[in-house]
Amino acid sequence: MENVLRPLIVVGGSVLLTLLIGWATDRLLRKADDRHSETPLWGLLRRGRIPYMLVLCAAMLRGAYDEARVLEGHSAGIGQTLTLVLIGATAWLVIRIAAAIVETTYTRYARAHHDAARVRRVRTQVTLITRVVAAVVGVMAVAAMLLTFPAMRAAGASLLASAGILGIVAGVAAQSTLSNMFAGLQIAFGDMVRIGDTVVVDGEWGTVDEITLTFLTVRTWDERRITMPVSYFTSKPFENWSRGTPQMTGIVYWHVDHTAPVELMRQRLRDILRECPAWDGRDYGLAVTDTTPNTMQVRALVTAKDADDIWTVRVTVREQMIRWLTDNHPYALPRVNTADATLAPGFRQRNGHHADGVTVGASQDPPRTGRG
Repeated sequence: MENVLRPLIVVGGSVLLTLLIGWATDRLLRKADDRHSETPLWGLLRRGRIPYMLVLCAAMLRGAYDEARVLEGHSAGIGQTLTLVLIGATAWLVIRIAAAIVETTYTRYARAHHDAARVRRVRTQVTLITRVVAAVVGVMAVAAMLLTFPAMRAAGASLLASAGILGIVAGVAAQSTLSNMFAGLQIAFGDMVRIGDTVVVDGEWGTVDEITLTFLTVRTWDERRITMPVSYFTSKPFENWSRGTPQMTGIVYWHVDHTAPVELMRQRLRDILRECPAWDGRDYGLAVTDTTPNTMQVRALVTAKDADDIWTVRVTVREQMIRWLTDNHPYALPRVNTADATLAPGFRQRNGHHADGVTVGASQDPPRTGRG
């Protein structure tokens, strides 16, 4: 009877005690979260309740296993398994706690600062710091698990002896991966590109959607995702339209007839922008920038708070200005001129020919009678 009750008491007591402590801890964190709603720390720490309970259960079972006398013939294997679970659960808990602390720090910073560019920079750094911490803790946990095996401890001396050669070989083999990792750290702390920045890479316009230690994802306007190594941004030039501030200036061109009412077009541009919610009200302008034998080029300058709004302003201005010209000033639209040329004042013709021999059509001098 004792052989049955002892394992049940030890194992069942460990599990029951784990559930009780986990429930009490979660209740305390919930109360703290309700009491301090200005910080998300306590709510984020609640996400770590599963690894927390695994750590408690594995630690209590590992400590009380010898007293339980369960499967005594496999005590070494079960003890080793509990140790591995304890190490893995501890690493998982450390990662969750670190992520909660980093996320809380970022949230407080974002609430205190209203500069969108600076907040995006900190967000990029926070994301990469979290991933670096997770990678370091994961590597340490795997190393700790391997060291629990006697064979791995015995091979430690020989591994250390060949560590130099292995390091050189691994460095050559993983040269691309290492360069991307260092490039990721350089991007995070060098403030070259941030999550949410509007960039142009390889002729594609999009927004930086994700940055990791090895790759970067750009979301294009048509919802495609372009994934590229982060080393691209440290080795090749690229356009960052929101590097200092997301505010942008856009250009709209029209080709119109030389008779187009430029001053009325300026007034119409002002009216269009006043009715466009995407215009930020900073500036606008309209000027003739070029001419050709048949048309003249008119350029409008408009402003907006970011790349998405500047696109909306440009297409709105282009569409409504063309519609206005079509309805009210159709003569201003480009056309092929087939009318006879207007002669210069004082230009005389004889026998229907210019002095250079070119025939003209309509007007000629009246015939002379020779009488005066």
